[in-house]
Amino acid sequence: MADDRSDGPLSVYYDGGCPLCRAEIDHYRRCAGADRLAFVDVGRGAPEPALGADLDRDQALRRFHVRTADGRLISGAAAFARLWRTLPGWHWLGRLVDLRVLGARPVLALAELAYRLSLPLRPRLARLMARQR
Repeated sequence: MADDRSDGPLSVYYDGGCPLCRAEIDHYRRCAGADRLAFVDVGRGAPEPALGADLDRDQALRRFHVRTADGRLISGAAAFARLWRTLPGWHWLGRLVDLRVLGARPVLALAELAYRLSLPLRPRLARLMARQR
């Protein structure tokens, strides 16, 4: 497992046009350790961000991504685990999801499956949240 304390911030890419995404990111912004995160709005209403050669806006809108200070791009459940390991109050969950057992990461595999199954629900949940605001 990589060292969680890097020389630079962890870049967190999110869809600022999605009420569900905004609510989640707003929660992380209030957490201890959020000063080690650089939040990058990749939503269609935001100016085109510089994402790097290995990520474009459409990809960033389809899945959750983070980029480490050394430039490594991580997506899906692994990105959530990396984000959580950066935040002191969530560190335990990130370590649990990233736990290696006999060289494999069974919790990460299950978390990725759950993440992929949740992706089709995201637009519906976002619409529900938008109506409640």
